[in-house]
Amino acid sequence: MPRWTCGIGGCDAAFDDVESAIVHQTDDHRRHECKVCGTIVPDGYFAIRHAFDEHTRAEFVRAYDADSAAVRRREEIKREIEGEVDLQRVVDELDRDV
Repeated sequence: MPRWTCGIGGCDAAFDDVESAIVHQTDDHRRHECKVCGTIVPDGYFAIRHAFDEHTRAEFVRAYDADSAAVRRREEIKREIEGEVDLQRVVDELDRDV
């Protein structure tokens, strides 16, 4: 049974590994414009990673009208993915698609 689901805009695509889920998010969904700085990033994991690596939690809360539960959920997703992901494999797969 697949462990990873996309979750972007109700997308229920499911994957056995996190790398495939991230590649799907990057290739099959629209880009996301960061409401804090305007940077365009792939939606899903890369958008969460950008938000929390580049901005403060307070900036995220203000820009997205989020609450602490939304912050905690995204931090949990980020932590879970980063505990398993082989980012070099993601990069290699995305490079093959170009």
